[in-house]
Amino acid sequence: LRGKHVIVPICNRVVPIIEDDYVDIEFGTGCLKITPAHDVNDKEIGDRHNLEVIDILNDDASLNSYGLHHEGKDRVVARKDVAKELEDLGILVKIEDITHKVGTSERTHAVIEPRLSDQWFLKMKDLVKPAIQSVLVDSDIKLFPKKFENTYRHWMENIRDWNISRQLLWGQQIPAYYYGNGKNDFVVAKSKEEALKLAQEKIAVSSSAVERSLTIDDLRQDKDALDTWFSSWLWPISVFDGIRNPDNDEINYYYPTNDLVTGPDILFFWVARMIIAGYEFKGEKPFSNVYLTGLVRDKQRRKMSKSLGNSPDALKLIADFGADGVRVGLLLSAAAGNDLMFDEALCQQGKAFGNKVWNAFRLINGWKVADIEQPESSRIAIEWYQSKFQKVLLEIEDHYSKYRLSDVLMATYKLIWDDFCSWLLEMVKPAYQQPIDKITFAAITTILEDNLKLLHPFMPFLTEEIWQHIAERTPEQALIIAKWPEVKPVNEKLITEFDFAAEVISGIRTIRKQKNIAFKDSIELFVLNNDNTSKTFDVVISKLGNISTLHYTDTKVDGALTFRVKSNEYFVPMQGSIDVEAEIAKLTEELNYTEGFLKSVQKKLANERFVAGAPEQVVASEKKKEADALAK
Repeated sequence: LRGKHVIVPICNRVVPIIEDDYVDIEFGTGCLKITPAHDVNDKEIGDRHNLEVIDILNDDASLNSYGLHHEGKDRVVARKDVAKELEDLGILVKIEDITHKVGTSERTHAVIEPRLSDQWFLKMKDLVKPAIQSVLVDSDIKLFPKKFENTYRHWMENIRDWNISRQLLWGQQIPAYYYGNGKNDFVVAKSKEEALKLAQEKIAVSSSAVERSLTIDDLRQDKDALDTWFSSWLWPISVFDGIRNPDNDEINYYYPTNDLVTGPDILFFWVARMIIAGYEFKGEKPFSNVYLTGLVRDKQRRKMSKSLGNSPDALKLIADFGADGVRVGLLLSAAAGNDLMFDEALCQQGKAFGNKVWNAFRLINGWKVADIEQPESSRIAIEWYQSKFQKVLLEIEDHYSKYRLSDVLMATYKLIWDDFCSWLLEMVKPAYQQPIDKITFAAITTILEDNLKLLHPFMPFLTEEIWQHIAERTPEQALIIAKWPEVKPVNEKLITEFDFAAEVISGIRTIRKQKNIAFKDSIELFVLNNDNTSKTFDVVISKLGNISTLHYTDTKVDGALTFRVKSNEYFVPMQGSIDVEAEIAKLTEELNYTEGFLKSVQKKLANERFVAGAPEQVVASEKKKEADALAK
């Protein structure tokens, strides 16, 4: 059939049969009627095969003269009438419902009818070259995360001319002025007065121009408005008035800027175009780094939008969880560039963290301070935390340099929640109703202030509030302008020793819990130090484990409760440590339950009908239960 022709019914127009890879032969009949004037894909096919372009629609979507006797009908009505006419002619084989994608207006939900019209375009082929070189070759501008360079490359290396005109009643009007009825009877100018001068000069050399004296009233400005992005691509320059006053102090001082934070969905529409504009109008990059956040979506992975009505009420979230809580909850779950499925439970996590920080301050603020000697356990605890803080600070600095903001927050979160609240405060906390020494209190206050500095970018309101409660400060001493903590040497050996000690403390707490030994009751601890572990944190272990005496031994302790940390063995003598009668009662109860359970399993296995009829895996499971019960 290729190269042959067919006749279009009703209008009897002869059209060629063509072949094209775009057509899906598995869809419908495998044949496709091409209408280059009313479909974007059909237009591209028509251009490839030099097909005639016939626009059958008026501006109001009614049929024009190409609609023949259907002229003036709305396109919806005309479709039904044409189908009826084909049926009357006896050439309609069948009508079939087919599911396909139809574009609709976001606001009116009306079906969109593609239609050719004259538009203004910006030629992009040469404009885009510096922007490709800067990002993909020279790395003068860096994208974070780096994976978005592939998206950037796809858009920029497959660039099309930019349609910058929009048929809107608002916006910046196209600065083109028509002076005649010819398609090229126009000039582009900054003002109507300038346009008149240019038009008069053009008339003098143009044979297609209006042959009469031209006045300013004869000029007609194009009714189209500029694409919104055509204004936005100038943002890094125009925000400093760099277009109208290209050499003013602000543009010279601030341009180029450092960082741009935005979403990946507008990487091409805004970011790439700002880079293009920077090199075109200023001759240099508009910024050095682009941090692309993930998009917040609903649980159905839909983008938040007003039309869907799926955006949470931000003011209600702030009222329920606090602004800091909402921010932290979202950031904890949003790695750079990855979308976040919004859930209020995330905000609850942020609120809980805020409460943790506030309660830590209240605890410290409630201590009575006395001029007494600093305990050794407090001294070593503070020394450990200062090294731990410096190690995390280095980690945070590295994350910041790579724009891993959620990783920064997670490292800060763990440092404050785990190391500061769960460990350090417990290690230095004075006994009930006892004062704390001045040296420790001062050190803990300084540590708290350093913690607030790390947390301030994520929880500015809470941290500033606590900062102002710690001491009376002037506006010049506000946390928001406080000096960032300095990087100092890290004692890795001390950190490693504490990690080992923390496992020992956890082992002691496990034994206390399993054997119902109250913390108020002190216990002895014997250590078989096979690893030759440092004794630096023995005072901390004794305090947090309520150890009356910590002994080092060369032999195992008989009849003691025991646990291991690496190769070291730890023994807690039972005598005097546990309630023997309560332990016997507990074991007797467990034994009675196990015996009853064993009898029920053995009775089931003694039933020949059950063993013969039950699935093999069920029988095997029952036999395993029997073996486990017997082992107990």
